[in-house]
Amino acid sequence: MAVFTYKAKEGPTKTVEGELHAESSPDALAALDRMGLSPVWVREKAEQLDGKQARKFDLRPIRPRDITILTRQLASLIRSGVPILRGLRTIADQTESQRLRRVVSDMEATVRDGSMLSVAMSRYPALFSALYVDMVRAGESGGILDESLTRLADAREKEEDFRRKVHSAMAYPCLVLAVGVLTIFILLSFFLPKVVALFDTYESLPLPTQILIAVSDFFDQYWYWVVLIFLLLAAVFKRLTTLERGRLLIDGMILKIPLVNRFVQQAEIARFSRTLALLLEAGLPIDKSLDLSGKTLQNSVMRNEISDVARRTVQRGESLTVGLKATEHFPAFVSNMTAVGEEVGTLETSLNEIATFYEKEVDQQSRLITSLIEPLLILGVGGVVGFIVAAMLLPIFELGTGL
Repeated sequence: MAVFTYKAKEGPTKTVEGELHAESSPDALAALDRMGLSPVWVREKAEQLDGKQARKFDLRPIRPRDITILTRQLASLIRSGVPILRGLRTIADQTESQRLRRVVSDMEATVRDGSMLSVAMSRYPALFSALYVDMVRAGESGGILDESLTRLADAREKEEDFRRKVHSAMAYPCLVLAVGVLTIFILLSFFLPKVVALFDTYESLPLPTQILIAVSDFFDQYWYWVVLIFLLLAAVFKRLTTLERGRLLIDGMILKIPLVNRFVQQAEIARFSRTLALLLEAGLPIDKSLDLSGKTLQNSVMRNEISDVARRTVQRGESLTVGLKATEHFPAFVSNMTAVGEEVGTLETSLNEIATFYEKEVDQQSRLITSLIEPLLILGVGGVVGFIVAAMLLPIFELGTGL
């Protein structure tokens, strides 16, 4: 049995707060009703979780997929005519995540206190972004909350699928590279120094063997410096990513790397177009939509370009097409498509078509990058390991030839 805290009204003016024991929130509400109280909010006390539940709560953070499911469920409930409070209670009762259950219960209490759903969601910026909250607020203002939530759920599912494709394209090459580098480092630092002692009696060694022995001696004596320098470089890189100028420098370099720059550029354009179309369909003004959709871009260089487009649109009254034409990393195809959309009044449709086109391009590019990088990495790691093996065997072959 859990402990619930509550705030309720006793009569027309008096408000009381307290605690009670109940099996679930509906039982707690029923208990308050039997006490003659009108509940304002009821919340389960966090510290009453037993050890097993607490460990589960701590070890299972709220995933983006959980928020997508919540969005889809809430949209379905509201579309079916279920009141928001009852819908939130239904979702809280059926979710398996203790953390998400507490968030939804707190949102229910906030709405019960008289606040809008968007206000309740804005209390959790880590879970509900500014874009998400503004979409919900627009749905509340227009009386189409279910449609806004459905569009959000659709967009989040497409974004998750898109992100999954990008990550899967890079996961295997990164794994091969990491394992290869670690294997070579261990060979040079710990195993080869013990093996090269066998060649101490040789008067002359082949050049590859001499190079290998020199490299192995260096790693044997200074391997900790290699690790320290690597960690230092990683720390410097991480620090740069937290600074605006450093992030601009790194992202600008990424946009100049052949093959990678096209992949990143297309992925960012697809994300931007899909988000901007979503916001415009919800009825948000173009300046607000540009600001929110620009913040979804992960590359700071392209994000600054969209910020400049937003300023041009608001301050100078320019069209979106003119602003996009002035950018460096948004191709002419994007500005031409937006121009057509603005002329015929179907900008949202044009933006969705742009997003669909570039999502397909990213899918093809990810397959191409994977098919090219994987064999190159395998050949590179195999070449280094082959050189080590050859350098170790050459003296033995020469000895056999001499005999």
